[in-house]
Amino acid sequence: MQASVSPATDCLYRYTFSEQDVRGELVQLKSSYQQLLQGHQYPAAVQQLLGELMAATTLLSATLKFEGHINLQLQGDGPVNFISVNGSHDHKLRGIARLRSELDDNDYSLKQLLGKAMLIITLTPKQGERYQGVVSADYSSIAEIIENYFTQSEQLHTRVWLHADGEYAAGMLLQVMPAAGHDRSYFEHLEHLTATMTAHELFSVDALTVLQRLYHEEQLELYPAQPVEFFCGCSRQRSLEALATVTPTEIKDILATDGQISMHCDYCNADYVFTAADFELDHD
Repeated sequence: MQASVSPATDCLYRYTFSEQDVRGELVQLKSSYQQLLQGHQYPAAVQQLLGELMAATTLLSATLKFEGHINLQLQGDGPVNFISVNGSHDHKLRGIARLRSELDDNDYSLKQLLGKAMLIITLTPKQGERYQGVVSADYSSIAEIIENYFTQSEQLHTRVWLHADGEYAAGMLLQVMPAAGHDRSYFEHLEHLTATMTAHELFSVDALTVLQRLYHEEQLELYPAQPVEFFCGCSRQRSLEALATVTPTEIKDILATDGQISMHCDYCNADYVFTAADFELDHD
């Protein structure tokens, strides 16, 4: 194993198996995951869903061949009707969940949370056309949904493992590369090895040790770690620019009634307050 990185949380690790057309990824999240949850009163089951979807989005962001964004969105008719995580090519993520009914902190299956649902994956390059893929979410885990997406849209055999507990989130991915032949015996060997890694180990053991434990008999080429961070992107200036689409008359009416205009960011819970002094308004 060749490594030019030191162990760190909130990092994505990419690796390939030398002389084999298989690639892998490992992500471990703590600070970025907790920042995504901060200020939201999500029940435990929704915290877990967001953590798994955040790990999945990070893994998939490493597959982007362009500068831009990837969005993973689950929509269903269950208590959790909308959950979304957006990630960039440089692994800056934000996410949100919306509930149509209250949930306690009991355990729920994915189907109990989402009901009849679909996964929408949207790729938005800075240059070029936007692409959107939709697959059924009628599976028992987010990992299985992602695997089905790759089977349908990319025809690449893929295995995904996702874990989250409200404090830590982690994920691993194995994928047959396009140049591989039809013999999957080596890939199945790697699947069996990877499946032995527990959530507790992924939460508590550094990435390099995880990889050494799993693949100590394999020839592994490890690439430099890529940091992952929570990044909302909202700002007072961007909020003010959004208000520029509101007519001056409407701005005046709101200020006359409320004395100020308040805007709230659902992603990071930031509040921005604007008064008449922030607008160039003609006074009658």
